[in-house]
Amino acid sequence: MSGPIEPAVQTATVTAPEPAVQVRNVHRVFSTGRGTVTALEDANLTVAPGEFVSLIGPSGCGKSTLLRLIADLDEPTSGTISVFGRTARQARREQAYGIAFQQAGLLPWRTVRANIELPLQLHGTAAAVRRKRADELLAMVGLTEFADSFPDQLSGGMQQRVAIARSLAESPRLLLMDEPFGALDEMTRERMQNELVRICAETGAAVVFVTHSIPEAVFLSDRVFVMSARPGRIKEVLQMRLGSAGERGEDLREETAFYAAITAVRESLHGTEVEQLRGVETR
Repeated sequence: MSGPIEPAVQTATVTAPEPAVQVRNVHRVFSTGRGTVTALEDANLTVAPGEFVSLIGPSGCGKSTLLRLIADLDEPTSGTISVFGRTARQARREQAYGIAFQQAGLLPWRTVRANIELPLQLHGTAAAVRRKRADELLAMVGLTEFADSFPDQLSGGMQQRVAIARSLAESPRLLLMDEPFGALDEMTRERMQNELVRICAETGAAVVFVTHSIPEAVFLSDRVFVMSARPGRIKEVLQMRLGSAGERGEDLREETAFYAAITAVRESLHGTEVEQLRGVETR
């Protein structure tokens, strides 16, 4: 006589979330009157949901080109790019990301609120819903009292806050930012960095951030992708072990670990091996 039959044990399958961004073996070659220029060569990176990564490297290394490819504002010569498992083109059509550039790009004839509402208006969102969302974002970036002002009545830093709010209008899970604070003075730039850390902690959005500033990359990022001179390749990935976005504050800029991370990125840019901060391989 056989013994009792043991009940089958069912094990749950845990599915890893789709990466926010995945770039695989991407090349971008431009044709010119004098031949061809290779802007990117074999670029590889993966960004996790909610992760903040910065791209840093010499001028002309392809940082902005890579961001434009992720945003589907340009197409790779070869290789693949996906955003939350979709092609870059599908992600753009589905408004899966927000984007901000160095210039705020606000429409001067529209009020602050109307500029923030613009993406929603273009996609047919009802007026009452647009206004409610704009008011939420105005509160988030600390500009509620300027809702009815026009862009030329704002400082440069305030205009950039409006641009960031606009990029968040459709609640994207990904932000693409190309030197959004590059034109600001140092004090305003640091305040904007603090604001961005707070906003990212509140929204949980992943961020791909292009910058020339080493301290900015270190302060903001979970990881820093260091790029080589043209043809641009991601030559090193440095993990910034400085706490989560919600834990980073002004005091971080005075900590020894912050200066050590700045030194590590600087040495990587100049070709020095930095074993203690080396991140995962890019491929």
